[in-house]
Amino acid sequence: MQTSKLFRVDLTKTRGKGDFDYPKCGTKISPDDRTEKRYRILEAAMKGNELAGITLRCNRCESQIQLTGFNALRTNR
Repeated sequence: MQTSKLFRVDLTKTRGKGDFDYPKCGTKISPDDRTEKRYRILEAAMKGNELAGITLRCNRCESQIQLTGFNALRTNR
C-alpha cells in the first residue's frame, strides 16, 4: 500500500490571488475552482468561528496538502 505525501502551503507566501501548483505533480490549484475535478477537500479546520486551515487531496497524484495562513489573509482585506 502506497502512502501519500503530505505537503504544507502557507497561503501568505503565495503570489497572486491564491492560485498555486501542487508541489508533487504541478496540478494548478485555484480558489475559484469549485468542481473538485483537480482536488478534493478532505477537512476544514476551524478555530472558533474562523477557518484555520484546509486539507486537500490531489486527484492526479493523490498526495495531500495542508493550507494555512487564512488568519493573515483576513486581516489584509
